[in-house]
Amino acid sequence: MNNRFFEALRGYFPDWYLPDVYWTDIVEIVIVAFLIYQLMVWIKNTKAWMLLKGILVLAVFILVAAILRMNTILWIARNSVSILAIAAIVVFQPELRRALEKLGEKRFLTAIVPLDKGKENERFSSRTIDSIVDACFAMGKVKTGALIVVEQAIRLTEYESTGIYLDCIVSSQVLINIFEHNTPLHDGAIIVRGNRIVSATCYLPLSDNMEISKELGTRHRAALGMSEVSDALVIAVSEETGYVSVAQGGQLVRNVTPEYLKESLIRIQTKNTEKKIARLWKGRRKHERETD
Repeated sequence: MNNRFFEALRGYFPDWYLPDVYWTDIVEIVIVAFLIYQLMVWIKNTKAWMLLKGILVLAVFILVAAILRMNTILWIARNSVSILAIAAIVVFQPELRRALEKLGEKRFLTAIVPLDKGKENERFSSRTIDSIVDACFAMGKVKTGALIVVEQAIRLTEYESTGIYLDCIVSSQVLINIFEHNTPLHDGAIIVRGNRIVSATCYLPLSDNMEISKELGTRHRAALGMSEVSDALVIAVSEETGYVSVAQGGQLVRNVTPEYLKESLIRIQTKNTEKKIARLWKGRRKHERETD
């Protein structure tokens, strides 16, 4: 049908060049457009945006050199391309790693290839959720600082190894005791995997986001930084105000309610979470209206 359409057009416009278009070409265009879109979104949300602007400035400079036939500059540019490409990979290794991790998180991959089919669908129990919520707001009332990382699909082994290895069931009493002042494990973050606390006093990467409020200290910057490099949900309890904040996906929501925190944990409780996204969004909008 498409070929007949183009043949008819050639009859009316014999001087035009009209290539044959097949369905595979359309699929290829869609795939390339999707990859370019994802690349641009990634560049916009990372330090690579500054790199892109630098490359554009350099490209303009080389274009001017080509127009003016500055052969020495052109020779340097030709022989520096491979070195600059390797340097960019080394400098932006964390961002490139995160981009590949985000690609692996896409739901269409697991829909086509059921990689987790044989695994248990639930990450942690409702008892764990209640324990975390109760402990966070109990610590908030007495202004005890805390930093809790709830692991999802991306394993946090490299951050787990920076702390002290634990293997205990999550309970509100244990959480409160860990973060109690002047105890050996109160400094740093804990990592929760499933229904167990696997490590304490862990060091987390600090966010370099310059838009973060100056009111926030190292604990909240670490919570936001961890959410930028992984898919974990990070809970921070402020030692100054007692407010509970939630960081996920590079976004920090401050002074949340117990209902909002519980809803956030419920959303990531199961591995197939698409049905719960609308409910969390509704709860988030309600929370934002109440705190405005």
